[in-house]
Amino acid sequence: MYGGIEAGGTKFICAIGNEDGEIIEQIQIPTTSPKETMQEVISFFRQFTLGAIGIGSFGPCDINPKSDTYGCITSTPKKLWRDYSILGALKGEFEVPIIFNTDVNVAALAETKLGAAKGLDSCLYITVGTGIGAGAVVNGQLLQGLSHPEMGHIIVRRHPDDVYEGKCPYHGDCLEGLAAGPAIGDRWGKEASQLASRLDVWELQAFYIAQALMHYILILSPKKIILGGGVMKQKQVFSLIYNKLSELLNSYIDLPELSTYPHKYIVSPGLGDRAGIIGALILAQQGYHKKIHS
Repeated sequence: MYGGIEAGGTKFICAIGNEDGEIIEQIQIPTTSPKETMQEVISFFRQFTLGAIGIGSFGPCDINPKSDTYGCITSTPKKLWRDYSILGALKGEFEVPIIFNTDVNVAALAETKLGAAKGLDSCLYITVGTGIGAGAVVNGQLLQGLSHPEMGHIIVRRHPDDVYEGKCPYHGDCLEGLAAGPAIGDRWGKEASQLASRLDVWELQAFYIAQALMHYILILSPKKIILGGGVMKQKQVFSLIYNKLSELLNSYIDLPELSTYPHKYIVSPGLGDRAGIIGALILAQQGYHKKIHS
């Protein structure tokens, strides 16, 4: 059996899965302090005999296995978790392979293996929720350079009527600062789920998300774009994004995926809310097989 952790900014999801990718048992733990949250995580996994553990974490974080701070969350806005080593906390308790990556990277991995991008060697998974982040699969591999991509913090053009200063503590009005869940709540005074009937809310949201997608398409040219996270459960925004993206691209890229079938190209997660935790279990499985074949 394998252990998986989807470490989110508001909650940790921990699961046990088998070789067939089935989730056997799962719990949800609030993200409070590292000490409180990790005590519950460790208690859950102590009940089982595991072959490996995979972690998909909120970030920014260090996912370079050769780094001294591999497995650490770094400059997160969640102050209690800055410079905290999730990997270190677990390695002190479990003598099994433990593999660490970002939450959006493992979600992208899961969607490529089992979800909306199954059968493709390229996809982009974007979450729009508490924050905005993205994971990319390119030529069948997760994209990683000096660090993991931080696509939620690109600078986008401001809407001429938008006077909101931005919510990001690092960049103010970057994409995350203008379009993540906390920015929506701060700007409009209500959570996204309470604003479903407000067309102006979703037109503004589409204005920013479409700009980001244009950048990603021009740079990475993914074969599928998957939009997840709590904000993207407001399905009415998808058609607005398609229209705005078409306007921005202005037929520069003349492909049927963009001109005729955007609803098949830019989609919701095939695995729904389970993409992150399934990706963490896939990561664990990969780590286990790497160990036994090394």
